[in-house]
Amino acid sequence: MEIVIKPTFLTSRAVKDLKKAYKFNSQLYNVALASQIINSILTTIEILENPIYDFTKIGSVDEEFTHLKRSYRKLIEGHYKITYREGIDKIFINRIFDTRQNPNKNK
Repeated sequence: MEIVIKPTFLTSRAVKDLKKAYKFNSQLYNVALASQIINSILTTIEILENPIYDFTKIGSVDEEFTHLKRSYRKLIEGHYKITYREGIDKIFINRIFDTRQNPNKNK
């Protein structure tokens, strides 16, 4: 079986989510810890590009997105749920959601 390596791509929504996470954690903790949290999220996302893992099996199906036509999967890093899907030539990171929030905000 041939290993397929696809780069990750953060959607504009995911970028907004990251900025929001940084701002929130900067205020809750401090800038250094907020940077550490963001780096940890980005490191988790990089796992999807690693050729020793099959990105189609990493994480689990995100049940909150099963009503959509595409299949979405999720990874958990700390308090953050990273929702992604496979595209033709890349892996789209769609949301980076703080699980301490109301889940209805993740729709």
